[in-house]
Amino acid sequence: MLLAEVAQATQRLADAGVPSPRNDAEELAAFVHGVKRSQLHSVKDSDFDARYWEVIARREQREPLQHITGRAYFRYLELQVGPGVFVPRPETESVVGWAIDAVRAMDVVEPSIVDLCTGSGAIALALAQEVPRSRVHAVELSEEALQWTRKNMEGSRVDLRQGNALDAFHDLDGQVDLVISNPPYIPLTEWEYVAPEARDYDPELALFSGEDGLDLIRGLERTAHRLLRPGGVVVIEHADTQGGQVPWIFTEERGWADAADHPDLNNRPRFATARKALP
Repeated sequence: MLLAEVAQATQRLADAGVPSPRNDAEELAAFVHGVKRSQLHSVKDSDFDARYWEVIARREQREPLQHITGRAYFRYLELQVGPGVFVPRPETESVVGWAIDAVRAMDVVEPSIVDLCTGSGAIALALAQEVPRSRVHAVELSEEALQWTRKNMEGSRVDLRQGNALDAFHDLDGQVDLVISNPPYIPLTEWEYVAPEARDYDPELALFSGEDGLDLIRGLERTAHRLLRPGGVVVIEHADTQGGQVPWIFTEERGWADAADHPDLNNRPRFATARKALP
């Protein structure tokens, strides 16, 4: 019974243009029935919950899956998310993976890490979890987003602050080993091409940044240079269409070395890195 309903729901979601219809139909079935996806076959016909069709209807309207279930998965974390906070994406996991490798290669006993524009806290919490002796600091501007960040960071050792990423952490100037950010980077001119899940549900503050999408990244370049110690590293996520553009912001004239772009799991340019030049 339930698997037949899931097949029907999959078709409905596919017809609505949902990018991953079977995954979402199964996730929502598991959510409504309180089981894991792998246990869906064990739900008896008599236990079918008609609320399933209510959540399928919401997903048909392109409400994000994570808003319906209230949770998002990121690396080894389960995060609480909902209206007002950017839903973390799988592409960002490879950004964090690179950052973790970079910090470990530094061979610093207690590396200092700053996450600018932390949103749900996904990046900061992943780094705190996977780099055990790190000192992780994170900043978020939006009060709406911070309601979720605080829930996710409850009991963690991340130093969370509210403020503007461009003017944050003056107490750490010149002391940080790694600065990382997944900032807003969508050009305002691309608004109509953004997936409905992001355009209609993610906060605009987390999506758009000027005509070419690079306004905030230009500002974060100066913030990162201020925060990092010589030899420290910056990691900035960007749109796959901005490959090649972002490394040019981190020039030798501005005090950087080894600026480069890196691909995500789909082999699309996804993030730029640079090292603060030694004096």
